[in-house]
Amino acid sequence: MSNTSNTPKSQDSQNTQDAPRNERGGTAEKRPGTMEVLRKAGAQFAELTGLEAESVSSFERSEDGWQLLVEVLELARVPDTMSLLASYEVKLDPYGELTGYRRVRRYERGRADAR
Repeated sequence: MSNTSNTPKSQDSQNTQDAPRNERGGTAEKRPGTMEVLRKAGAQFAELTGLEAESVSSFERSEDGWQLLVEVLELARVPDTMSLLASYEVKLDPYGELTGYRRVRRYERGRADAR
């Protein structure tokens, strides 16, 4: 007779059962690092809007998650300095999942802020 209770598969299922639960009802997840969050946010934003991020001009981590300011090309023009860009405020939960976004500014590439 063999004892199967000490097999790796049994130990893995036991470890999963003993793992702390998070607010999503699953086992506790390690929160992603900054670069992982930025990459994931860019991919999610592009999938939702069809706009590719040119840059992230700011990001901030808080207790509620992350807040990014993403610069995107909205309308390509010739010459390139006349192209229209926009700044989007992107909000993410602590695990890097996009929870909302909104356009906060639209501007020509070749123009500096008057502020």
